[in-house]
Amino acid sequence: MSRIAKAPVVIPTGVEIKLDGQSLNVKGGKGSLGLDIHPSVTVVAEEGSLQFAARDGSKQAKALSGTMRSLANNMVV
Repeated sequence: MSRIAKAPVVIPTGVEIKLDGQSLNVKGGKGSLGLDIHPSVTVVAEEGSLQFAARDGSKQAKALSGTMRSLANNMVV
């Protein structure tokens, strides 16, 4: 698995996360952003964080899990 994808995305106070299937919406004080998560990546919303993982063991899925995690983290920041 990607080393980047292993780290959870911490959700600070004042930021709302809406996860609907593979669609992620982030709303905060500076506006709102949306992202469609790639089908080969799973995302789990836990209390105060988002966790990303590859659905299978393929090299592409592992790379995409890190990419999706980075994009989501940038949306939150």
